[in-house]
Amino acid sequence: MWYIIIYVVVLVTIGAYKYVSELWRKKQSDVMRFLQRVRCWEYRQQSAIVRVTRPTHPDKARPLGYKAKQGYVVYRVRVRRGGQKRPVPKGIVYRKPTNQGVTQLKFQRSKRSVAEERAGLQLGGLRVLNSYWLNEDSTYKYYEVILVDVAHNAIKIDTRINWLAGA
Repeated sequence: MWYIIIYVVVLVTIGAYKYVSELWRKKQSDVMRFLQRVRCWEYRQQSAIVRVTRPTHPDKARPLGYKAKQGYVVYRVRVRRGGQKRPVPKGIVYRKPTNQGVTQLKFQRSKRSVAEERAGLQLGGLRVLNSYWLNEDSTYKYYEVILVDVAHNAIKIDTRINWLAGA
């Protein structure tokens, strides 16, 4: 018997977002480590909440609801890392020993939710839609928060997002 093996080459077209997501998936590669380090230095020089013209991580932002149209804005928010210390004078806690902790307290909410809250408080006219991790160093974590201007006509007309205006 003769076996004829036919190899079928299927050319799959891969979009730009697929390539970008591959880069972000390999964060330990030399290119990404260098890029993240340089960006982190740049972020440290800026204030805690900064508006960015477009998402740094577009393939992450779009599934979370971002659209490149009027009414959508993106802000980068810096949150300090680490736990919290109980604010008591001289570390004296008048409690039972099981509740006397001062230093090793863990905040019950994530840093990401803190970043969303800070962006929402500072930008009162905008509604927080979503957020995602962007970068971190030893002191700070950086998140990009997607916000929506519910007073904008483009948002009021769009039925997929105008539910935010009613909330």
